[in-house]
Amino acid sequence: MNDRKDTSSPPENVSGIRQLSGFWLWVPRIATVVLTLFTIDYLFNLQLINFITKVESQFFYTLVALMLPLVYVLWPMNRHAARDRVPWYDVILFLATAGVCGFFVYNAEQILDRGWEYAAPDYAIVVSFLFWATVVEAVRRAGGLPIAVIVAIASIYPIFADLVPGPIQGFPSSPDQTAIYHAMSRESVMGIPLQAFANLVVGFLLFGVALQQTGGGKFFINLAFALLGHVRGGPAKVAVFSSGLMGSMSGSVITNVLTTGVLSIPAMRRVGFSKSHAAGVEACASTGGVLMPPVMGATAFVMAAFLNIPYGTIALAAVVPSFLYFLGLFIQIDAYAARHDLKGLPASELPSLKQTLKEGWYFIFVFGLLIWLLFFLRQEATAPFYATALLLVINQILPYQRWGWQQVKDFFSSSGKLFAELIAILTGVGLLVGALSVTGLSGTIANDLIYLAGGNTLVLLMMGALTSFILGIGMTVTAAYIFLAVALAPALITGGGMDPLAVHLFILYWGMLSFITPPVALGAFAASTIAGSRPMETGLQAMRLGSVIYFIPFLFVLNPALIFQGTWSEVTIVIGQALLGVLLIAGAMQGYLLGIGDLSASRLLQWPIRLALIFGGLLLAIPGGGPVPLSNIELSMISAMLIIPAVVAAKLALRRRHRRLATAMT
Repeated sequence: MNDRKDTSSPPENVSGIRQLSGFWLWVPRIATVVLTLFTIDYLFNLQLINFITKVESQFFYTLVALMLPLVYVLWPMNRHAARDRVPWYDVILFLATAGVCGFFVYNAEQILDRGWEYAAPDYAIVVSFLFWATVVEAVRRAGGLPIAVIVAIASIYPIFADLVPGPIQGFPSSPDQTAIYHAMSRESVMGIPLQAFANLVVGFLLFGVALQQTGGGKFFINLAFALLGHVRGGPAKVAVFSSGLMGSMSGSVITNVLTTGVLSIPAMRRVGFSKSHAAGVEACASTGGVLMPPVMGATAFVMAAFLNIPYGTIALAAVVPSFLYFLGLFIQIDAYAARHDLKGLPASELPSLKQTLKEGWYFIFVFGLLIWLLFFLRQEATAPFYATALLLVINQILPYQRWGWQQVKDFFSSSGKLFAELIAILTGVGLLVGALSVTGLSGTIANDLIYLAGGNTLVLLMMGALTSFILGIGMTVTAAYIFLAVALAPALITGGGMDPLAVHLFILYWGMLSFITPPVALGAFAASTIAGSRPMETGLQAMRLGSVIYFIPFLFVLNPALIFQGTWSEVTIVIGQALLGVLLIAGAMQGYLLGIGDLSASRLLQWPIRLALIFGGLLLAIPGGGPVPLSNIELSMISAMLIIPAVVAAKLALRRRHRRLATAMT
């Protein structure tokens, strides 16, 4: 595996992106260079390009003007459209979108000074309608039809808000008022999602692409194989380790699967994992990678903007939940390997740890710098730019992965595609948020949800989990999160009296679950194509392997001490209980408990033992008090009444089996 091919970048056309050539190949590159320069000038307050960056709204419009037109070049109109050239109608749409967005860039100061969001000239109203239409179509191309339909229906809702029945009735607006509100207010397209992109996301996306294209993906995969490839079930543990680190680069579950899965899944198959199990492991590991600090997915940056707190606070809060998830997955893999006697790979096939660190030590160093800037200096906006600059300088000094002119072009091409896709989705979701804002529904829907839940916090949480999951199926995680952050989070915070950060993380986690949960387990289905397994069977395996993630959000939302919101003594106790609970649940799910061994020694008692350990572990991990009707002491006592007899029964069953085997051998 020393000469393993670097597959740190996914197949180019995996999301249906058009293959550009000639002049059009340079358009995303130049737009990305300009966007990067504007963003650096804005965030570092250099004032070198202040004809754009001195007015904040003008800067935001410029970002949209640079990236939204690219959607019509990069994504074909439909699956039958040309993918090797840009047809004439997309050229017209590209130019029209650039013109419409340019209008708002040019008039940004007038919009502010003359209050156009309330009363705009007729020509500005016409352009606002065109802007609205181009955003919806861009969402359809880059995000898919389901989210485009949701955005389109939600965006016209203000026009009919007084006609809809019951709790979703709101204050109506005329079509003209709705159009100019969407285009010119700071509550719609130019709202929190786009502001988060400008202030936080750009730098981290550039860092992720630079990390991939300097060989970071290859380094982390080789490091994982060197450290864990030889242990029992090694390739599966490699998937957990490498996918967790890859999440910091791609921020995408599907991309994680396609990059690490092409190496880890065949390696898992070689040591004895079934097709569906190998694919399920990769799907779960890739899902967790997007939730793992220090660089989580784009949704976490939007969350920072919503809560108006430093991104570092969110990353720190996510440490323990993500560790618990990966621990549960790791324990399940180890238990499965122990039960089925699955070995690791031969040392001769593994990369040298010394050589791997020699060639890639600077990736770890750059991550260290990023963490220091994020958590200690609190420079969330500028940290990724410093980290990227250091990474590129060291990369050019060392002889292993030096960039030439082609790599520079590839860097800006890849970044441009990411920016264009995210801008399209965020502007579309901005329409949705704007519709809730202008009708006043965002202020009343919380009370309606509390009423529907009968004032019961646990019922409200279950409603929130189910809604997050369903929206996660039809929308991107970022879109689902933003909608629920406006509609559901206030109900949980005000009605349930819950910690705001815990509530927002709860929504994020449950939105991610659709990637590993049938019927639409996109992460599992992507992994099944690599493994050659049945998609639904793979989804069920992923659901079982990732079972810990289904209750982790309830743990930290019921007791925020798990996300470091409390005294150190409380935090220590809650984390200790959660760790032990996860160990018990994960081991019982696979029928093998660390320190005990195989739990299936007795066919008659196997499932009673395993179920007792699962429920005992769950009761141990759940914090008592608050919405939970039992105290911590009561939950711990019930847990002990389940766990202790189960452990004793498992030990006795194993002892009897050993005696039978010894007798048979003699």
